[in-house]
Amino acid sequence: MRIAYVMAEGRGDTDLLLHGVAVRAQARGLRLCGTVQINSNCDADRPCDMDVQVLPDGPVIRISQTLGPGARGCRLDPAALEQAVAESETRLDAGCDLVIVNKFGKHEAEGRGFRGLIANALTAGVPVLVGVNHLNAARFQTFCEGLAEPVAPDDAALDAWLAPLYTEIWAKVGDA
Repeated sequence: MRIAYVMAEGRGDTDLLLHGVAVRAQARGLRLCGTVQINSNCDADRPCDMDVQVLPDGPVIRISQTLGPGARGCRLDPAALEQAVAESETRLDAGCDLVIVNKFGKHEAEGRGFRGLIANALTAGVPVLVGVNHLNAARFQTFCEGLAEPVAPDDAALDAWLAPLYTEIWAKVGDA
């Protein structure tokens, strides 16, 4: 079982890191599934629109709701999140080399969202890389029974974590 997580400090930094990992991993031949988050229309006075791209090639799904000016509370659209989960599970069933989950968030902490995808990937021997925030870090560790390894939030550390996957893939190609 191989599972790692990354936590970056700045707003949207984890999303950018995982998106970069996905781009580099695909360019090097890994078959991916899961999601990366793309934030758009970020202004200082309004929250970003949150979209996830289902890996490897879409669709892009808006997972945030526009609640209107002055609204407070969670903007996550649970139905859209579950659509992204279902799309990702279909791709896992078709076979992949790496699962990326943009965030272990409130839904996952409460037993929903991408928890099943993560568990199914690990059961199938597929490595998993997850974005985690400080708010849900303890619940993520409980879910993973303390087995998830932290990876520093920088490209070099993430690429080093991926290096054994490339070796495995290239060995399979050489054996074919």
